[in-house]
Amino acid sequence: MYEEVAPPPPLRGVARCVWRSAASAPKRIVPDGCLDLVVGDTGVFVAGPDTTAWSSVTRPGEVLRGVRFAPGRAAAVLGVAADELRDRRVTLPELWGREGELLTERLLSGDLSPARAVASRLPDAPPPDPAVAALVARLDAGATRVAEAAGQVGVAERRLRRRFVQAIGYGPATYLRVSRFQRAVSLAPRAPGLAALAAAAGYADQAHLSRDVRALTGLTPRAYFPGRSTVDEVRSA
Repeated sequence: MYEEVAPPPPLRGVARCVWRSAASAPKRIVPDGCLDLVVGDTGVFVAGPDTTAWSSVTRPGEVLRGVRFAPGRAAAVLGVAADELRDRRVTLPELWGREGELLTERLLSGDLSPARAVASRLPDAPPPDPAVAALVARLDAGATRVAEAAGQVGVAERRLRRRFVQAIGYGPATYLRVSRFQRAVSLAPRAPGLAALAAAAGYADQAHLSRDVRALTGLTPRAYFPGRSTVDEVRSA
């Protein structure tokens, strides 16, 4: 079971969704450009941002709950640069010390939901970086070249890249790759074949799609698609 809903009003623009997940088998989690606050039966941690797939293993009957941050919004709320969390799972006590321990206790007891926990930190969080947000929007809209998209933002390239890495967790080129792959994920159920999917998602050709899917999921396109979300049961190629 995996389900997600729109974030509550206080988190609009900060979170992409609020979700719940339970599985009897390991799940393959693939890159989506986001960080998540995750609450399990025994702990609370921040996940991502990922550059390749990882396997989530839960105890029988365990239900995970979480908040998926919108790209570029987690770092300000969490108080740590996103690239420091790249490809990592960090518990709240590791991240915030005693404050993290107290918050973990409340989240595990059910006294506080993940969404309310995030909302409680918003008053102290700085506003989103407009340059990073503008570049993310251009890349998500289908830009094929980072340099061209970045040139439209109006910030020096080196400075923009540094701010982008701190906010997103990796550079614009990697984000473009992840964003294009996620576009393919959303289009896959309606695509008549892999060549058509590659063209619709913005890949140069089917071979380009194949290389990126292998790198990001560990599977061939035929083994991975048609996946309807960023979470898919582990399958062998």
